[in-house]
Amino acid sequence: MNNMSKTPLLSQRVPYSAIVDRPMLKVPDGGRMLVWIIVNIEHWDVERPMPRTVLSPPMGQPLLPDLANWAWHEYGMRVGFWRIYDALNDLKIVPTLALNGMVCKSYPRVAQAALDAGWEFMGHGYVQGPMHKVEDQRKAIAETVAAIKDFTGAAPRGWESPGLTETSETIDYLAEAGIDYVADWVFDDQPVWIPTATRPMLSVPYSVEINDIAMMALQNHRGTEMYERGVEQIDRLWQESETIPRVMAISVHPYISGAPHRIAALERLLKYVKAKPGVVIRTGEEIADWYRAQVAPPGLNP
Repeated sequence: MNNMSKTPLLSQRVPYSAIVDRPMLKVPDGGRMLVWIIVNIEHWDVERPMPRTVLSPPMGQPLLPDLANWAWHEYGMRVGFWRIYDALNDLKIVPTLALNGMVCKSYPRVAQAALDAGWEFMGHGYVQGPMHKVEDQRKAIAETVAAIKDFTGAAPRGWESPGLTETSETIDYLAEAGIDYVADWVFDDQPVWIPTATRPMLSVPYSVEINDIAMMALQNHRGTEMYERGVEQIDRLWQESETIPRVMAISVHPYISGAPHRIAALERLLKYVKAKPGVVIRTGEEIADWYRAQVAPPGLNP
């Protein structure tokens, strides 16, 4: 869909495709399914409304600065992140770090630890907030890419919008900026090519279900839900991957999964994933490259 004169609606971007009608994919290392772990690192401004809250405002009146909810997130950056970091390092799992560009300046200690450990850096907006509220999306995307490139030496290849938010134009702007894959389109168990105004973009399967935001912050489950739901998810996808390979995402946030009463459930799930025969753990960019090598973009020869 090159040289589009009119930006299509999101619903018009991708033709329907039944997973049972697709060509067979070969998983690396003789495996049968792929898993990637995403650690979301965000910059919250104490002087602005919080992107998410754990405490409702006193007497129902929102107040700024919102110290209590900002501090809830800040605990994740000071303490919770290091629990997740240790859990991943102990199991020799390399995750994808989805970070706001501002994090490179506001939490350089965290970003440096991830860089030293060889984690993939994925763009997650410049500061935490929906793309619909960004005055200049092109500028915000460029600032995010530049911040990550300046810090790591390489521009990010992947992108996860804050809250998975996109307007009809966002994916075109991301393609212009050189982004290779996005994690916003949670509509499949395999990567999917998405047309843009300039070139095809890959969607790598992400999750709003195996995600601590949905489980704990919205649905108010106990921390054990991460392990229980995660095991049920991987077991079913593993079964189905005997005939059709699948991709599973596990998404966590330091202020939630990094809490003392929740970290053990994440650790148990990571150990289960690591021990499951035929499960191959990769980063988002590695999954994108794996798919791209087997399925050419629409309109191009393999």
